[in-house]
Amino acid sequence: MAFDGLFTKAMVSELQQLKTGRISKIHQPNSQEIIFQIRANNKNHKLLVSLHPSFSRLQLTEEVLTNPPEPPLFCMVLRKQLEGGMITSIEQLENDRIVNIHVQARNELGDQIERKLVIEIMGRHSNLILLDASRDMIIDSMKHLPPSVNSYRTVLPGQPYIPAPPQDKVDPFEVTEVEFNTLVGALQDPKDVVKHFAGFSPLTAAELLSRLEDDKQSFTVWRSFLESFSLGAMKPTVVENDRKTLFSAIELTHAQGTKQTFTTLGDLLDKVYFARAERERVKSQAIDLERWLSNEITKLENKTKKLQKEQETAQDLDTLKLYGELLTANSYMLHKGDKEVTVENYYEQGTTVTIPLDPRKSPIDNAQRYFSRYSKAKTALVRIAEQLEKTKDDIEYFEMVKQQVYQASPIDIEEIRQELVELGFMRARRSKKKVKLKKPKPEAFVSSTGIPISVGKNNKQNDYLTFKLAARDHVWLHTKDIPGSHVVIHDIDPDAQTIEEAAGLSAYFSKARDSSSVPVDYTQIRHVKKPSGAKPGFVIYFEQKTAFVTPDEDLVRKLRK
Repeated sequence: MAFDGLFTKAMVSELQQLKTGRISKIHQPNSQEIIFQIRANNKNHKLLVSLHPSFSRLQLTEEVLTNPPEPPLFCMVLRKQLEGGMITSIEQLENDRIVNIHVQARNELGDQIERKLVIEIMGRHSNLILLDASRDMIIDSMKHLPPSVNSYRTVLPGQPYIPAPPQDKVDPFEVTEVEFNTLVGALQDPKDVVKHFAGFSPLTAAELLSRLEDDKQSFTVWRSFLESFSLGAMKPTVVENDRKTLFSAIELTHAQGTKQTFTTLGDLLDKVYFARAERERVKSQAIDLERWLSNEITKLENKTKKLQKEQETAQDLDTLKLYGELLTANSYMLHKGDKEVTVENYYEQGTTVTIPLDPRKSPIDNAQRYFSRYSKAKTALVRIAEQLEKTKDDIEYFEMVKQQVYQASPIDIEEIRQELVELGFMRARRSKKKVKLKKPKPEAFVSSTGIPISVGKNNKQNDYLTFKLAARDHVWLHTKDIPGSHVVIHDIDPDAQTIEEAAGLSAYFSKARDSSSVPVDYTQIRHVKKPSGAKPGFVIYFEQKTAFVTPDEDLVRKLRK
């Protein structure tokens, strides 16, 4: 991957369409992301700024992010300072991963004010800083950096803004032909390009050297390469191979793998980060829940081993019964104080059995002891069998919930927590405010032929979708013998393409997401039943047909409503 200075330049070119646009709304879905809704050229745009250590970026997005009930403090500051303001310019700082967005707004008194958003895309050092443009004074920032953390500069409200330290590299766009011819001989490796020129990542440098390979003295190739990062000349490309995913604003001619091109950089980044970023958002909210589920599954697996061992011990009940009967039949030849006795086994002619005895007990008491142990073992076998069945069911349930957490959206996590509390597996969180969850809302999709499809992302949504939202004649889908989501096609007689696409959604939102040729059963809702006393999400069904599909992330993005 390569969100380097040149990619930033290409992104700034794409964002020029936002100039003269007005910031209508600002949201902060989590501690690392800000969404600006901008009305420009009679169209609504969503500008995403992410400060995630691994996925830091700036882009236009079509994805929908869930916002918290109350906006964080930084979001409220941005709203007060920027909402209703007009974007006057968007510029990159010296081919670096720093973008300045100038906004003209009005304060509470109606006076015109100038504000500047500084977006620093630098991995774990990324930041979003709001400045009073007239004084370059910091109003607030997403990350505060006191002197104790950063000796070079302080990033705190009320402090003057000091830019990030310069890299002291050559700006490739300022290089003359004479300078290029002097430097090109030393460019033998991508590291050499990265070392000399600002804005290059190893991936972009490797592409440059590949294009210069036939004619390393060609200044024309150099200029053409740089100009390909400008609007109109870009060719956003993703290359996927067994090892990793690569992306660039231009065609990657040197990279090997499956290539896919996009019309915009925003579409490209949505493709690259769609599942990863969503997973990271959920992980930040559900890391304790995932750990708890893993611990519970481990406990249940250990319990299963213990029960199986007890079951093996209890299997000796026939021997205990035999000992009791033989002692009763031969009590006349036994004496108190004997430690063992050898008697004829009348169940198997010609064989004898040596029976251990308790010397402190009488012959009859020894026989009764074996009968008592036989009775307890017989009862224990029934109890152990019941416990093993319950433990098996609980493991299946927790495995299913763990898979749901892995594929959930942030809003789904609280529904999963509530479900575990209601079933008595977890204690309710202590909170000053009682959070009242809304009615379950399965995720909505639309097939290529215009038929609505719903996907339950957790057990509450699954039960609500299957038994309340869907009609009896609608088509229900689920992966065959694999934990996954309930999927419903809201149509009595859907076409074959819709069934195939819905099956693809079912496979994607299941434990088999990374598999191929996944079996998906489908039938009418009328043939889906919930057994009495079954846990949420568990159903039985019949009269089903089976389709085999391979999960496709692009299909999910395409069908998402």
